[in-house]
Amino acid sequence: MPRFTTSDGVSLHFTDTGAGLPLLCLAGLTRDAHDFDYVAPHLRDLRLIRLDYRGRGQSAWADPATYTIPVEARDALELLDHLGLEQAAVLGTSRGGLIAMLLAATARDRLLGVALNDIGPEIAETGLDVIRNYIGRNPVWATHAEAATAMANGLTGFANVPPDRWLTEVAHLYRETPEGLKIRYDPRLRDAVLDAGAQPVPDLWPLFDALAGLPLCTLRGANSDLLSPATFAEMRRRRPDMIASIVADRGHIPFLDEPESRDALTRWLGVMR
Repeated sequence: MPRFTTSDGVSLHFTDTGAGLPLLCLAGLTRDAHDFDYVAPHLRDLRLIRLDYRGRGQSAWADPATYTIPVEARDALELLDHLGLEQAAVLGTSRGGLIAMLLAATARDRLLGVALNDIGPEIAETGLDVIRNYIGRNPVWATHAEAATAMANGLTGFANVPPDRWLTEVAHLYRETPEGLKIRYDPRLRDAVLDAGAQPVPDLWPLFDALAGLPLCTLRGANSDLLSPATFAEMRRRRPDMIASIVADRGHIPFLDEPESRDALTRWLGVMR
């Protein structure tokens, strides 16, 4: 099992498969490397590197005060150092996209390009409320099957998703136990997120503007409650060269194997080859 130890002593899990252009995949807030399982079969001609953040997936839990975007960005750079990579392209889903933007502002020379999956420099309050409601809490469902049915029937913004996709999703998110489903990440992540939310909201547009000159792709779920149409439009105005795609029948977040997602990512990767 590939692991490395960060500069503050935390053991992090990652996967490193394939050969070619290195693509560092950074997952959503409470998620892990499985975020990229659906798109991975379409990226066979790349070196696909997937990191589990501290406190998530198969990585060790840490001091929750370190569950922050700056620390996670440092972890990403230390993984590249561990692998002996001077540069990589970054595909960031939600939280991973925020990390990618911070890297553009602080370590631009390490980036070949950035793709943002349903995230931008302004985060809609509606989507934040959803995150605050569930983060760090075990779900009410007793089994994976029950959770999959509930997701299929109730998750806002999604349509035309095969039932087995939801079953795969909940298996990635939760462990089945005799006491019901349990989250697969450190529940203290809730404290870190709520503490961050208690601070004044920073202006993230300078981080987005730091992407200038880098090959850029942005995907937006057509029904996303986190990346608003207005923010997406402003991103396109500031970066008219950006490869931009709206993914039909998806909220937050697209799975990345939709035709629109695959087409946009293929065009973005083609710029860097």
